Amino acid sequence: MNKVILVVLDGLNAKTAHTYMGFLEHLIENNQCAAYRMNAELPAQSRPLYEVIQTGVPSYLNDIVSNGTVQRSKETSVFQLAKAAGLKTGAASYHWVSELYNKAPFNPMTDRIQLDTDQAIENGLFYFEDHYPDSHLIADGAYLIKEKQTDYTLIHSMNIDDIGHQFGSQSKEYVQGAVRMDAILANYLMDWLTKGYQVVVTADHGMNDFCTHNGVTDEERQVPLYVFSDKVAVGDYRESLVPQLQLAPLLCHLLAIEKSAAMKELTFI
Repeated sequence: MNKVILVVLDGLNAKTAHTYMGFLEHLIENNQCAAYRMNAELPAQSRPLYEVIQTGVPSYLNDIVSNGTVQRSKETSVFQLAKAAGLKTGAASYHWVSELYNKAPFNPMTDRIQLDTDQAIENGLFYFEDHYPDSHLIADGAYLIKEKQTDYTLIHSMNIDDIGHQFGSQSKEYVQGAVRMDAILANYLMDWLTKGYQVVVTADHGMNDFCTHNGVTDEERQVPLYVFSDKVAVGDYRESLVPQLQLAPLLCHLLAIEKSAAMKELTFI
C-alpha cells in the first residue's frame, strides 16, 4: 500500500518530543519506526514552512515569506502531484493550508468544510481557531481516511504551538500539550499501521522559551521526524540532522509518485 498519513504537530520542538512523547519513543525502542531530527528551514514560521513541507521549495524562491503572506502557492505541491497520479487527497488542517492550496483568502462561513472538490486538496476539514482541540482534529483526519478513502492525508494540529505562544517551551503547559498529543496519537496510530498505512509524524518548527519561533536556535529549528513505512529501514538516526527540504521528496517516495522538478533528490534514507 502506498497510502500516506502526514501528521504535522505545529510548534513541537525535537527536544520536547524526544523527552516526553513516551508512546512514540516506545515504538523507537521496539524497532517499529525510523526516527530522525529534522532541521526546519528559515524563517521558522508556520505558513512558510507549510509551503516548504508540501513543495520542497525554500521561501526565497516560493514567495511565502511570512505568516502574513496570504496567497495561493505558485509551486507544485505533494497534493497536486498525488492528485495528478490518480490518488485521493485530504487534509484536516489549519485554514492557512486551504489558503495555500485551495482558496485564498479563507472564508470561515463557507470554506471550513470542502468535500469532494476538484481542488488540489479534494477533501478538506479546515479549522480557524488555534485552540481547536487536537482530539477533534485527529478525529477529523480519521474521518477523511475512513469515509473519503484518502490516499494522501495531512493531519495538522495547532494546540502545542498555541500553548507554546502562551507559556514558552520550558513550561509545564507546553510539555503537557505534547504528552496529550502523544496519547491521542497512540489511539489511532496502531490502527492505521495495522491497516497498511504509512505514517509520518513531524513538526513545521519548534518553540523557544520566549514564547515564539522565527530564528536559528535549536529549539526553534530542530523538530522530530518519525517514519513508519516498510520503505524506510527502522532505527534511531537522530545523531544527524535531516534538512526539511527532504520531506517533500520523501512523501513522494512513500506515495510512489514522481517528485516535482523543483524538489531536491531524496538522499537521507
